[in-house]
Amino acid sequence: MSTEEGRTEVHNLKALLQYQDKAVVSRMLVKNSAGNVTLFAFDGNEGLSEHTAPFDALVIGIEGRAEIPLGGVTHLVGEGDALLMPAGVPHAIRPIDGFKMLLIMIRGGSE
Repeated sequence: MSTEEGRTEVHNLKALLQYQDKAVVSRMLVKNSAGNVTLFAFDGNEGLSEHTAPFDALVIGIEGRAEIPLGGVTHLVGEGDALLMPAGVPHAIRPIDGFKMLLIMIRGGSE
């Protein structure tokens, strides 16, 4: 990530985004034509209902734990864990207490 002056800096992902009471908070860290990288903080039982995405996505657990149902199978994702969510597969995010995650969405291209 870079600062306004264009210098790059190291950031701690756990500290970069704080929980907010009864809310899902997000901060986009990178966005370009190849995809985007977004940091999320889910407070308590706040999550995302089942949905699909048009592109592959990689979830990386930063803090806490969450159940992530993906295509009918529930996965437990915690700190340091990664889960690939293929495009078009129904999924949801169900935090167990607080949960922070990094979501990397990769826009597919023809190969």
